[in-house]
Amino acid sequence: MTVTGREERRILVKDIRMRPRHLALLPDSRFLLVSGRTVRDRTEGTWAPNAMVFSAAGRPEAEFCVGDDIPALVTDVHGGIWTAYGDEGIYGGHPESGAGLAGWDTRGQASWAPQGRLPDHPLEGCTAATEHEQVWLVWYSGSSSGGTFLTRITPSTGDVASYTSPVPAPDGFAVRGNRAVLTRRDHNKRSVALIRAELSGTTWAVTSRRRMRVPGRVVMRCGQGRDGSLWLRAGNTWLRIEA
Repeated sequence: MTVTGREERRILVKDIRMRPRHLALLPDSRFLLVSGRTVRDRTEGTWAPNAMVFSAAGRPEAEFCVGDDIPALVTDVHGGIWTAYGDEGIYGGHPESGAGLAGWDTRGQASWAPQGRLPDHPLEGCTAATEHEQVWLVWYSGSSSGGTFLTRITPSTGDVASYTSPVPAPDGFAVRGNRAVLTRRDHNKRSVALIRAELSGTTWAVTSRRRMRVPGRVVMRCGQGRDGSLWLRAGNTWLRIEA
């Protein structure tokens, strides 16, 4: 279902051959459904599809694999797909998942990899966001000297910049210029920690912190940041929180 003003449009989607975890929008009103997991055919050495592209009318257009164990996924304005992986994917043998972060096109071809440009090796993806042409992937490392990082990618130039997160392992993130909003869900409760931060030079610093009541329990892995707005699902309600 899409909502524009007071108008609702429902699209019937058939032939879904997986259990979707992620829904993301693509150009021309198309959309993407992705399962968080995939399996490997040990005989063939191939990985089962876990992503499907649908037309604006809800018809399947493409099916492919975008790696294994995907806690965070977002699409950019040009239809690029960006993924951050969990530990089972990173250590599970899939080549792109092993790098911790990856970029894909809508044909299922890997289009971006970290290639040593991260401050540490990822252990788990947390959440993701976009702002105009840029993509942000949030993740944490498993090393003793590591922590949680906000990695900004500019697909058109390949530039990568990583910052230490002001919040450990957030599950929601949105950014607008030098301001950001981050959330952490309270397990099994109808509330979230809502943290605001500003970027000064190379450091994100917390400017405010409060607990916010929400209509229902916040669904895991649901936070999506889009151009300064954080969309967070609480029960059957989508909340919009501005950075």
